[in-house]
Amino acid sequence: MGILTTILQTPGMVAGRRLTDLISESSIFAKIVLLILVFFSVISWAIIIYKYFQFKSVVSSTEKFLLQFRRRQSLEKSFSILSHIKASPFAGILGAAFVELESLASNASDTGKVAIDDEGLEHIAEAIDRAGTDEVINLEKYIVFLATTANASPFLGLLGTVWGIMTSFAQIGVRGTATLAVVAPGIAEALIATVAGLAAAIPALIGYNYFTNKLRRIASEIDNFKSELFSAIKKELSEVAEV
Repeated sequence: MGILTTILQTPGMVAGRRLTDLISESSIFAKIVLLILVFFSVISWAIIIYKYFQFKSVVSSTEKFLLQFRRRQSLEKSFSILSHIKASPFAGILGAAFVELESLASNASDTGKVAIDDEGLEHIAEAIDRAGTDEVINLEKYIVFLATTANASPFLGLLGTVWGIMTSFAQIGVRGTATLAVVAPGIAEALIATVAGLAAAIPALIGYNYFTNKLRRIASEIDNFKSELFSAIKKELSEVAEV
């Protein structure tokens, strides 16, 4: 502990120019580890920022979508009004359902009534389910990278730590002494790798848990909307068939 405390308390050893000096003077292997950790960290922060604004837009757009959808006069008018709210996954589901309805309408009888049977309703339900799955997959995009960063970064940092300690012991063996000047560079290299690994992993882990929870809630709302939409379609088709 005495050596580590001395290193951490040495003026300029872990801040400012001396930190960059330690990194520049570290081994090639340590630099590669740090470069990988920096890459993971930068990409993770980019994903966190992107997904935060994406989910924020999804939540606000979905609230607006549902409010207008439940005031609908007909599904056709709802589609023409709500199709522009593309940030909401519900818009994609409604669009897929409307495309399937148009396909059914193209097979209308001479009376202009859409033939409603179990097979047609099954096709509509399948189209809604596929669209809902696609929307969830789209929202899941890039989140797995956060999990990878959270799991891999500490081990990469540990790898750099072990390498730095090995370097210190190697220097002791070469010089035959364990003075601070001999072991400090290797231990400092090890500490930098440890800090870099944790700095990359902690934000990624927090972001992954946050977005996974958000995605779970949105996926549940999508399931509810699929049921609501199918019921609305079934009801409207039944009313048209009775005219």
